[in-house]
Amino acid sequence: MIIGITGGMGCGKSTAARMLSERGFARLDADQLVRERVLGEAEVLAAIREKFGDAVFTSSREGAGSAASSGAPPSGGTENGAARRPLDRAKLAARVFAREADRLWLEALVHPRLFLLWREALLAAPRAQRWVIEVPLLFEKGLENWFDLTVCVASSAAQQIARLEQRGVPATLAEQRIFKQLPLATKLARADLVLWNDGGLSSLEKQIGQMVAPLRCS
Repeated sequence: MIIGITGGMGCGKSTAARMLSERGFARLDADQLVRERVLGEAEVLAAIREKFGDAVFTSSREGAGSAASSGAPPSGGTENGAARRPLDRAKLAARVFAREADRLWLEALVHPRLFLLWREALLAAPRAQRWVIEVPLLFEKGLENWFDLTVCVASSAAQQIARLEQRGVPATLAEQRIFKQLPLATKLARADLVLWNDGGLSSLEKQIGQMVAPLRCS
């Protein structure tokens, strides 16, 4: 059993996936894999630098501070100081959300590598293992056939913006990013199951329990 969880920004996909992992599902987070694995690959960093230049990397001062505080080696691996500056994901996100062609280019670079990581994880696991995979672009990329069940976590636009503001995203920027996504109504119509997450954690927890109960008997 492989469950694909999607939804809009700030709707609570990660919270729902965590609740499923607490019920015995192995969890894969597409965004986390991109952050921690794909965007750390030398070939990916080189392609991003060639496409966008140093504008989406930290300044030399920022890079030295972040590398020292994290204990991580600088990204890039060349003798050139500029090429060793770590990628600034916030700057990269601002760039690709501002221009559709840049976003599509980055997705074409990242997604094939992401899918390979998924495949490796799934093949290495016991056959009976149940999975929940968080995929923000599940429907946009036509990945429905990867999953036995697709679940969309949804909430009101006001709640989405409020949650994104709590993460430090200004309201105007949150609105812009939500607007650029596939409409939530489209995701709701295409999902096998919907979890409405405008209430508290207890409400979402109850819905998760109701979803999982029949799966235990399947």
